[in-house]
Amino acid sequence: MSRKVWSIIIVMVLLIGVILYSAMTGSLKVNLSQLVAGLWTGTDEQVNVVKDLRLPRIIVAVMAGAALAVAGVLLQAVMKNPLADAGVIGISSGAALISLIAVTIFPMLYFWMPFFSFIGGALACLMVYGFSWKSGLHPIRLILIGVAVNAIFSGLGQSFNYRGSYAITSINQVTTSTLSMKKWVDVEIITTYGGIGLILAMLVFSWCNFLSLQDKTAKNLGFNVTRARLLISVIAVLLAATATAIAGVIAFIGLLVPHCARYLVGSDHKWLIPFSALCGGLLLLLADTLGRTVLAPNEIPASIIMAVIGGPFLIFLIRKADRTYGH
Repeated sequence: MSRKVWSIIIVMVLLIGVILYSAMTGSLKVNLSQLVAGLWTGTDEQVNVVKDLRLPRIIVAVMAGAALAVAGVLLQAVMKNPLADAGVIGISSGAALISLIAVTIFPMLYFWMPFFSFIGGALACLMVYGFSWKSGLHPIRLILIGVAVNAIFSGLGQSFNYRGSYAITSINQVTTSTLSMKKWVDVEIITTYGGIGLILAMLVFSWCNFLSLQDKTAKNLGFNVTRARLLISVIAVLLAATATAIAGVIAFIGLLVPHCARYLVGSDHKWLIPFSALCGGLLLLLADTLGRTVLAPNEIPASIIMAVIGGPFLIFLIRKADRTYGH
């Protein structure tokens, strides 16, 4: 078998292993046979607790990681920028702010929170595009504008902390990323919107491959570059916004995963998109499981673990891009 197939098989096995380990480990421990039998019969009280509290958290982590990783792949294809990531350039913080405002004012519209997140993410994306454009999208300029937009939306979101206790519950939902206390309604939301986004991402893999060409070359081949960039950006924002609405703001997954995935399966998006989805789900679930178990009963938010890993990686990529583009 080829390296690509082996890579996918290995990551799938690792993902299944981490899912099982995460389900069995924590303040309430169960073994594998007890877990399987309890899920099958529904009569084991310990397994029922795991089913109601731990399984939704696991599914949300896997789906959010997959969505953020694929959003990173799509944004990097659209912007031709190895530094593009929804968390770094402000899309996630924009999504968090608008969904926070919406769910605070209209708490009964909780199921529609990904829609409001999408509006916020799209607004942030437009701001980054608009302010970065200067006879082209230079990678370093784009990332600096994105950091600034991210700071603006993050600051506005944090200001809600001072509005009193009425907003605190809503704030914690979209500005923290501990992934704790997730419910099956969260699973329903993220699998519905995130699943749609992932399917759409798979369908546009050939467009992403075309965008890797020079714009002039792609246009000469009859490819509508502008339409492709717009639609792929919409899919990326949908994925990032859905993950942010349910799991909170988590940066660097869309930065780390695509680069590692390209090394293992190449740059063909037919392989890169599904493989990145698997790797993203594995990475976020692993970060959440470590954060939940290392200092138990205390928790380290998955976003903090990702920041510790992703910060140095971003510095490395910026230095590499600086040498590549000579500015």
